[in-house]
Amino acid sequence: MARTKEFDPDTALRAALDLFWRKGYEATSVQDLVDHLGIGRASLYATFDTKHDLYLRALDRYLEEVNGRAAASLFPEGDSLAAVKHLIRTFAEESASDPDRKGCFVTNTAVECLPGDELAARRVDIGFGGLESAIAGALAQAQGQGTLSEDKDPYSLARFLVTFVQGVRVMGHRPDRRRLTDAVDHALSLLD
Repeated sequence: MARTKEFDPDTALRAALDLFWRKGYEATSVQDLVDHLGIGRASLYATFDTKHDLYLRALDRYLEEVNGRAAASLFPEGDSLAAVKHLIRTFAEESASDPDRKGCFVTNTAVECLPGDELAARRVDIGFGGLESAIAGALAQAQGQGTLSEDKDPYSLARFLVTFVQGVRVMGHRPDRRRLTDAVDHALSLLD
């Protein structure tokens, strides 16, 4: 007779996400996962297969949460341009105020795992592409609202803002609030 799982896989996945995000893929050992998740090695492998599979599932969860939250914040009732500016400022504030200095899990993955890990690369592309599409959509909506000039290209601006935000997230590993604020102010001036 098969044994019943004595842990919640969703809770364990969330705990693994937190550990990988804080330490990175290479620095997180299977023993670290076993200890942090509070489950046995056999249960870890039976539920999540390999460490790499668990990492990818944690990255998928992060993408769902962060891109979902970002997309929802970009399409409020009212001024879409203000929503884009608020999102960029929020990313910078999160980077400046994170006591663990984790940065962005997707950005961390890009720095640590690419170009050698094609499965991680696909997720990085999805993460950056999803955010880029959401920002471009909000900027196009802002043009329709008359708050963003018609001579601005929403897609080019979105690509720039996503690239800029990734730099902000890297800077979050050693944040300097003034540097981040000045950079955000300058980047957002491109939208005026």
